[in-house]
Amino acid sequence: MKKILMVLTSVSELGAGGEPTGYNVAEAAHPWKVFRDSGHFVDFASIKGGQPPRDTVDTDDPIQVQFTQDETTRAGLYNTARVEVVNPEQYDALYLVGGHGTMWDFPNNEGLQKLVAEIYNKGGVVGAVCHGPAGLLDVELHHGIKLLSGKNVAAFTNDEEVAVDKDKIIPFFLADKLVEQGANHIAADNFEENVQVSERLVTGQNPASAAGVAKEMEKLLAEVIHQEKAEEQAAEEVEAD
Repeated sequence: MKKILMVLTSVSELGAGGEPTGYNVAEAAHPWKVFRDSGHFVDFASIKGGQPPRDTVDTDDPIQVQFTQDETTRAGLYNTARVEVVNPEQYDALYLVGGHGTMWDFPNNEGLQKLVAEIYNKGGVVGAVCHGPAGLLDVELHHGIKLLSGKNVAAFTNDEEVAVDKDKIIPFFLADKLVEQGANHIAADNFEENVQVSERLVTGQNPASAAGVAKEMEKLLAEVIHQEKAEEQAAEEVEAD
């Protein structure tokens, strides 16, 4: 079993217009389902702590309904930790949940940047979907190189922003900013599943990609588990000799 931290936005309104928002429930629920079904422990944190705002729940999606009704999950979401106080040593993977609100509070947040960097630096897996990759901006690893430098990534595209009529509301185009920081942004058609794996970084383009991101993160975590077991077995053989 591995411990996975899901990080959520604390923004409840989009810009000056006041349109209600929050974390994207599908982008939280589907990965949560993947992780939980594999026996991993899932925990939650947010930018400001407390109960993060959520976007609309699709009651026709049984996984979203299960997520919102699960007692353990509801308890975890009721009073999330602020990212600044999270101990990265407790987690094997970090998953940044999307939602348009992340465009305001994920970038330039030193606590989140430090958390992402420390989990990646220690060999952990980092995933993000849709607007979640906004939390990867300006993250520097221990050798001073940006996490995004040279990585293949997916995120909500400029065309998708136009399609959902958010291009005039968002503070910047995420795909453009990722490219500015040295990432190779790979886009699929609007709202089609698109998951990119680059070393231990897994990113997805949109809500349809959320479960796929979690599944690829699972594969990387399985490799870590396999390596740990191999090292334990080797150590036992040395002791036996």
